[in-house]
Amino acid sequence: MPAPCQPHHHHPHLPSLHGSMLLLLALLAPLARAQYEHMGYPPGYPEPEQEMYSAPHIPADTPRIQLRLAGDKRKHNEGRVEVFYSGEWGTVCDDDFSIHNAQVVCRELGYLEAMSWSPSAKYGKGEGRVWFDNVHCSGKESTLALCASNGIGVSDCKHSEDVGVICSDKRIPGFKFINTLPNHVENLNIQVEDVRIRAILSSYRKRIPVTEGYVEVKDGGKWKQICNADWNPQNSRVICGMFGFPGERKYNARVYKMFARRRKPSYWDYSVNCTGNEAHLSSCHLGQGDMAEGKDNGTCTGGLPVVVSCVPGRAFAPTPQSGFRKAFRQEQPLVRLRGGAIVGEGRVEVLKGGEWGTICDDHWSLLASSVVCRELGFGTAKESLSGGRLGQGMGPVHMNEVQCSGFEKSITECLFDKESLGCSHEEDAAVRCNVPAMGFQEQLRLRGGRNPFEGRVEVLVERNGSLVWGTVCSEGWGTMEAMVTCRQLGLGFASSAFQETWYWPGDVSADRVAMSGVRCSGTEMTLSHCLHHGAHLACPKGGGPKRRRAAPDLVLNPQVVEQTTYMEDRPMFMLQCAYEEDCLASSSRESPATAIRRLLRFSSQIHNNGQSDFRPKAGRHSWVWHECHRHYHSMEVFTHYDLFSLNGTKVAEGHKASFCLEDSECDEDIEKRYECANFGEQGITVGCWDTYRHDIDCQWVDISDIKPGDYIFQVVINPNYEVPESDYSNNIMKCRCRYDGNRVWMYSCHNGKEPVYTGCGCTAATTVRNRFTPAGSPLSDLFTGGSSTAVV
Repeated sequence: MPAPCQPHHHHPHLPSLHGSMLLLLALLAPLARAQYEHMGYPPGYPEPEQEMYSAPHIPADTPRIQLRLAGDKRKHNEGRVEVFYSGEWGTVCDDDFSIHNAQVVCRELGYLEAMSWSPSAKYGKGEGRVWFDNVHCSGKESTLALCASNGIGVSDCKHSEDVGVICSDKRIPGFKFINTLPNHVENLNIQVEDVRIRAILSSYRKRIPVTEGYVEVKDGGKWKQICNADWNPQNSRVICGMFGFPGERKYNARVYKMFARRRKPSYWDYSVNCTGNEAHLSSCHLGQGDMAEGKDNGTCTGGLPVVVSCVPGRAFAPTPQSGFRKAFRQEQPLVRLRGGAIVGEGRVEVLKGGEWGTICDDHWSLLASSVVCRELGFGTAKESLSGGRLGQGMGPVHMNEVQCSGFEKSITECLFDKESLGCSHEEDAAVRCNVPAMGFQEQLRLRGGRNPFEGRVEVLVERNGSLVWGTVCSEGWGTMEAMVTCRQLGLGFASSAFQETWYWPGDVSADRVAMSGVRCSGTEMTLSHCLHHGAHLACPKGGGPKRRRAAPDLVLNPQVVEQTTYMEDRPMFMLQCAYEEDCLASSSRESPATAIRRLLRFSSQIHNNGQSDFRPKAGRHSWVWHECHRHYHSMEVFTHYDLFSLNGTKVAEGHKASFCLEDSECDEDIEKRYECANFGEQGITVGCWDTYRHDIDCQWVDISDIKPGDYIFQVVINPNYEVPESDYSNNIMKCRCRYDGNRVWMYSCHNGKEPVYTGCGCTAATTVRNRFTPAGSPLSDLFTGGSSTAVV
C-alpha cells in the first residue's frame, strides 16, 4: 500500500464568537437516565410520570394462561417466554414473532413496555409443549391468549425455536399479579414497581451518594417501608448492590428506633428473602407463602422499618455535594474495564504474568459479572455482555468457562478453565455495573438547541455562596473534554468538539463563563474533576462536543513490530520522497546525495477493535495530495515513532506519519470497506486492520545519529486524540530496543503503558494543577507545554 508520510502542517483557525460550549446529542431521551435505572433519584431529579395500572377486562371465554420469564437470564426482566396452560408449563415459538407480541407479553407480566425480543432459544431450550405458534398481536391485547395464532398447543416447532423477550426495567405502577392457577411457582417479583434508599438522618440527607437510610418500595404509586422482622444481611447485600455499592455495614439502630417512634411507618405487604446474589430485589423470594400469609396487612408487630448502610467504592466516597472532588481511580490492579462509554461498563481484562488479557464468554453469567463489578468498587452487574459487545481486546485469553459462587472477592478466585482453545477475541466478555447515583447529570444542562437533545452546555457552579449556571470556555477544548462531558451526562462517547456557539444562545441568565482552562485525562466522571482554572477565569474562546453511542478503538499489534524489526543503510539519493515529506532526522538536510542514512525499520499492524469504524475527521475536500508518493493523506498526524534513552530523553526524531487509511485485512466474515486507491474512502472497519509494511517509505525511525546501546522504542497512535476512541490507554506501544552498531532488535513489546512522550498539543493557558493531580504525575505531565488549540 502507499507509504505514510508527513505533509506540510497547517492549522485551521475558526472564528470564535462565544465563550461557551455546544453540545449536539443524537441519542434518545431515556438514555439520559439509563445509569439510574432502579435507583432512587437524587433530590430535585424529576421522576418520569407513569400511568397507573387498572385491571383489564378479559372476556369470559378467553383461555386462562399465565406467563413467566425463564432460562439463562442475564437480568430479572428478560428471559424465555413460558406459558402455563392446562396444568403444564410450555413455551412460545419464534415463527412470525414481533415486537408487538413482545409488548403484550411484557405488559401482561407487569412491565411498562418491551425493549426487544430474541429468536432461536437465546435463553436456552424450554421443556414441555410449545403452546403458541405463529402468534400475531396488534400490541394492544391484554393477554397473549387474545392474539391470533394457530391455536393453543397447535405447533410444528421444536424448542430450538423458543422465543425470548427483554422488557423494560420499570414496572407498571400499581400492577397487581393475582395467581389464579395452581402452578406452585412464585411470581410476586413483578409487583416491585421501584425501590429506593431514603436518607432519614440529617447527616446522610446532605450526602451524595445516599448510602444509608430506609429501604422503600413503591406500591400503587406510594412509597412504603419494609418490616425488618425477617430481614437478613443477604437482603442488605442485594439492596446495596442494586444501588452501586459493593458491600454493606452495620448502623446505629438506636437512632432509627427513636425516629420510627416519632413518625409512624407505612409498611409494604410482603417480606423479603434473598440469597445475596440476586441482581435486583424483585428476583428475591417475596412474601410468606403464596400471598404473604400471616402478615397483618401493612403492620410490623414488634418490628421497625428496614435500614441499610452501604459501603461505597473509593471512587464514590460520600461527601457534601459542593465538595465532591474525587477523580475516578481503578481500585483493583488485577482487573480492569476497557472500551465502555460510561463509568462502570467495559470489556473485562485481567492481569496474569505481567500481561493483560481477556475472558472468554463461554458460560459468562450475571453472577460472574457481579463479582467483577464488586471487585472494582461498583455494585452488582445489571448486565453481562458476550460476543465482544464492548469491543475486542488484544493479547491472550486468560480465562474461560468462568463459574462463580457470587461471594468471591475477585474474579480470579472463581473456578475457570485456563485453556481457551476455540476462544477468540470475538467472544470477549464484558459487563455493565450498577453505579451510585451521584447527581452529576444535574450539574450540566443543555440550552438553546432545536430540540431537547442538543444545545449549549451550561454548568452549575458555586459563586459567592450560591449555585449559579454558566458556560464553559472552550480554549483548548478537545475530544478528551468532550468524552468526560458525555460520560457525565450518561450519553456515550464524543464524536467531535466544536468552538462555535453563537447560533445557539442558550439561557441568557447563564451567559457568563463559569469554568475555563478545562483539561481532562479522559477518566474523570465529571468536568469539575478535570484540571481547570477554578475561580480565576480566563476565556478567549468558546466551544463544545458532539456525542455518539459507539466509538472505534485502535490497537497496535506489538508482536508484529517485534518480529519485523531490522536495520537498513540507504543512500540519500534513494530517499528523495522521504526527505521531501520530513521522514528523516534533521541532520539529513546537510547530507550529500551519496551519504548513507541508517534506518530502524519495522511493520505496524493497527487493528480497530472498537464498535464503530475509524474515520478521519477531515472531509475529502481537505485531504492533502502527495505527488511523490501518489496518494491522499486524510489525517495530518496519525502516529509518532520515537526512540528514547532509558531516562526518557528522545534521541531519534520521531516520524509523524500522515496516513492513508484503509483495510488491509479483516477478520473472517467481515468485508473490507475502505481503500485509498483512486481517491477512495479512507478508514478502518471494525474487525479489520491497516498494515504498513517495513519496506515502504517512512515506515522507520532514522537512527543515523545515535550510538550503540539500550533504548526504549515507542509508537503512539492518534496522539492528538484527533479522532475519538473508546479507549486511549491502548494507543501506546513500547518496546525495549538494543542497538549494537551492527544489528538492532526489539523485545518485551507491549501495549497500554504511560507514554514517554505523548505529542499532546493542548493549550494550557495559565493552567493550574488541582489538589487531586499532584505535580509530576502522569496526568500532570500530559498537559505540559504545547501551543495549539485542539479543534476536534
